[in-house]
Amino acid sequence: MDKKHRNIDKKIISFIPDGEFYYQKGIKAMQRERYDDAHKYLQRAVELSPSDPLILMQYGILIMEEGMFEEAYEILAAAHGIDPEEEDIIFYLAEVHAHLGLLRDAKVYAEKYIALSPDGPLVDDSMEIIDFAEQEEDIFDDEEMPDGEVYFLQEKARRLMEGGLFDEAIEILEAIIVDYPEFWAAYNNLALAYFYVGKIDQAKELLYDVLDKNKGNIHALCNLAVFYYYQKDKEELDALLDLLLKIKPYQFIHRYKLGATFALVGKHKEAYGWLRSLKKRGFEGDAGYYFWLAHSAYFSGNETAAKEAYEKLVELDPSKAGLEPWKSVQETSRADSFEQDREFLLSKIMNKYRSERLLGFYLLGKSAHKQEIISHPKYIDLEKLSSIEQLFLAHSLDYEFTLETDFDHSFMRALETTDIIYKNYKPLDKQGTHLFQMWFTLCEVALTRSYDFRNPDALAAAADYMFQSSRYKGVTKTAIAKSYGISVPTLTKYVHTLMEFLPQFSE
Repeated sequence: MDKKHRNIDKKIISFIPDGEFYYQKGIKAMQRERYDDAHKYLQRAVELSPSDPLILMQYGILIMEEGMFEEAYEILAAAHGIDPEEEDIIFYLAEVHAHLGLLRDAKVYAEKYIALSPDGPLVDDSMEIIDFAEQEEDIFDDEEMPDGEVYFLQEKARRLMEGGLFDEAIEILEAIIVDYPEFWAAYNNLALAYFYVGKIDQAKELLYDVLDKNKGNIHALCNLAVFYYYQKDKEELDALLDLLLKIKPYQFIHRYKLGATFALVGKHKEAYGWLRSLKKRGFEGDAGYYFWLAHSAYFSGNETAAKEAYEKLVELDPSKAGLEPWKSVQETSRADSFEQDREFLLSKIMNKYRSERLLGFYLLGKSAHKQEIISHPKYIDLEKLSSIEQLFLAHSLDYEFTLETDFDHSFMRALETTDIIYKNYKPLDKQGTHLFQMWFTLCEVALTRSYDFRNPDALAAAADYMFQSSRYKGVTKTAIAKSYGISVPTLTKYVHTLMEFLPQFSE
């Protein structure tokens, strides 16, 4: 019996899956066209056998076929580093460079494959890569053909920035501009990274330097416009926008940059013109392109085009489903209402007074600009928000609240009161914003004092009466009480209650 158990133990131990096990399962899944399973198995094989060049190569091929060329390059380059003489790895390095437009490097690897394996099965494919690269070399100057190493360093830095790892991106980009002092794309991305970490003067100086050495650099001009926009430097921004409006670039990348920049600073008609021109010419954009195309189309009155663009965005990034700019807009809202005024919203969200920020966070949930604003890394810093601000922001982002404490219940009633006021004043005109500014001043103090907001209808009526009676003649408690469905004594009671929350100013 003991011998039998020992044999079973040996079988169990010998069956612990290794990289080769998952590699074989991945190959079988690919043969059966079960690509999701193949991806899962090969990814696991790489985790278990990170030093096996053939496993790395096969995973890189699969990643490349999925269209993730930068990631495929990194995997294939790692495989090549382990086995520099493996012909198949060299061929697929040629192929991935060709996909990325790095044709000089693609040609080098294709020629190397032929030299190592003149009768190999991939010689014809290698010759096609060489022919294509040579044709393109006749069209582009040498300096227009990007160098592979700097390209991938640049892409790595860009992905770090997209993930919010700006300090790591800065380290890579600073190294690039030392080794490649005329690689202007690195300067532009470094300027953006500096800006996002708060080194604003350093960011602008870098762009001034680019424009001094490479006059008319469209990316530098656009980035500078964005910086002026965030800093509310209207004079400099207007002058730069006047210049950008006169530029008529031919290249896709420059049209894209102009379109995205115009969209970001609120010139939606101009943005839509440039971004639409790309689509007409067969440009296959990324998620960012369709995001700005949808927004610029919607805010310039082209709703059908906006919806088509957003459908494409959701195909590329399913997480954007339900975040369409028009989803947050109230049916009765107007394009000229304050909920749809991006500058007004940003002025509230980034205001130095908390009550003003509360107003901004509340209205954000009613605005077509919601997704655009919350997606930007500079507009909202969650770590600096108070718990009350976080709650109003969470409400605008459609979070579901779990009511556990007395404060949780008080907050929900405060929110209900706010919704009642909004229902009576939407879409907001100037008068409505003044009422809300008063209400959030009272609401902030009441929440900090743990007030329970027991009667939302009465509180809404009281706030409305206090606002109207201080500005207009002939406002009666009877009329206000009737419009909110409460009695005059109840209104009077809650007016006195709210008066206790008026800010106290010292002499």
